[in-house]
Amino acid sequence: MKNLLVIGGSKGIGNALLKSAVNEYNCTNISRSNPDWTHTNLNSYSLDITSDSLPELGNVDSIVYCPGSITLKPINSLTDQNFIDDFNINVLGAVRVIKKYLKQLKRGESPSVVLFSTVAVNQGMPFHSSIAVAKAGVEALTKSLAAELAPTIRINCIAPSITDTSLSAGILRSDKQRDSLSQKHPLKKILTPEEIAATALFLLSDKSSGITGQVIGVDAGLSTLKI
Repeated sequence: MKNLLVIGGSKGIGNALLKSAVNEYNCTNISRSNPDWTHTNLNSYSLDITSDSLPELGNVDSIVYCPGSITLKPINSLTDQNFIDDFNINVLGAVRVIKKYLKQLKRGESPSVVLFSTVAVNQGMPFHSSIAVAKAGVEALTKSLAAELAPTIRINCIAPSITDTSLSAGILRSDKQRDSLSQKHPLKKILTPEEIAATALFLLSDKSSGITGQVIGVDAGLSTLKI
């Protein structure tokens, strides 16, 4: 059974991923809080990925880095610290994790890393300056590392549209707001964590063995279609 490390698996997409993967992988989760469920194939560490020391682990075949942020403010309301915080959690956190477990990945079984961006990097959206800048860094990191670590380790990135998680609860705060946002998408829907997790699982699997250095939009058609 392969060994999967998930960063940020206590909630949202990471939690959906763990629930989907736990019968197929030996799973380790690192997040600020532990998932509210247990399984014999799941070990969990509670820590702050941006400041605490990462645990020593044995075999690591694949990594999914899920932590993110939604800092939506007009540019005049964004502080330098907003940009720094978004960069720390989205980019430097991923860098720290990959560097920490790179030796294990290099000797892993069909190793794969999945990172997360946002549709807002390539689909200009108001009030997204800070998070879009940080996630653009994630996309650049994806491509640079995919080139550097090929052919041993595959690195890919998922760029979702808004997804129904606790992180986006403030945006999806009412039925009216939810309906308004869903209507902006060609598929007329708000994505679920399970839908994003399914794409991540595909990118971890041998079925995607020919895919690396890609930013894959899972966005209900928002970034490429106009209807």
